[in-house]
Amino acid sequence: MEATAQEVAEWMVKEIRFTGTLTQSDAVEYAKTHFGEQFVFINENGNASLSKEVKKAFRKLHGGRIAWDRDRFLWAWT
Repeated sequence: MEATAQEVAEWMVKEIRFTGTLTQSDAVEYAKTHFGEQFVFINENGNASLSKEVKKAFRKLHGGRIAWDRDRFLWAWT
């Protein structure tokens, strides 16, 4: 069965709840391997990133309880 952006976002929230943080590289790698290439793209800086659909679902799910750390390229539970 085809995975959805919602499922990727749910995995991300669970992971961050459990470990406290999630790096972008780990999230991209896991999403690509377990959910499919369609959730990952190369952004304008040449870095692998999660699709806009995943990020949108992710923001809705965490409702501000998770913050992006721009310096360390990771999300953290707040």
